[in-house]
Amino acid sequence: MVMATTSNSSEADRNERSVAEPKQVKVWDIAVRVFHWSLVTSFAIAWLSADEWDRIHEIAGYIIAVLVGFRLIWGFVGSKHARFADFVCNPVSVLDYLKDTIHHKAKRYIGHNPVGGAMTIALLLSLVTITASGIAMSSNMFWGVEWVEEVHEISANLTVVLVGLHIAGVIFSSFSHSENLAKSMITGYKRGLSDQDK
Repeated sequence: MVMATTSNSSEADRNERSVAEPKQVKVWDIAVRVFHWSLVTSFAIAWLSADEWDRIHEIAGYIIAVLVGFRLIWGFVGSKHARFADFVCNPVSVLDYLKDTIHHKAKRYIGHNPVGGAMTIALLLSLVTITASGIAMSSNMFWGVEWVEEVHEISANLTVVLVGLHIAGVIFSSFSHSENLAKSMITGYKRGLSDQDK
């Protein structure tokens, strides 16, 4: 009789845990993950090789251009959480989320939260500017043109600042919502939604 009671109790505990702990769900498809880490690697190489190894810098720049072009297309035809429609929010929503974050009331999103979505767009725009100005610098029309070089350098420095903010945001959100966001960009999986999430 005691054994039966213990068995029923442990089964009830398991059922309660399964309700309390949402299952792991696939969020980031393989294309998004390969894009993300390829871009991280290519940008790091481009940044470190600037003014030192021109050929390596140019190759890394062209790879970035291809990656960004792919991501822009994937933002319309990719899986649910890869699409811009899933994470691009209006500025008011972004500011509201920032305020909620400051007051430790920010909701957890299964995909990008509003600030993460805004950061994604900002990074893509800055990378488009870097690659466009870099390609222009190698053309006959803009070779040696000072303002093009300045645009390239300023946008590269801005991107480094954005990357730093992005990393800080990932760390902060990981602690706030008790999940490893960097790991999810490797495995593709995150903890499923609960009633408090979006």
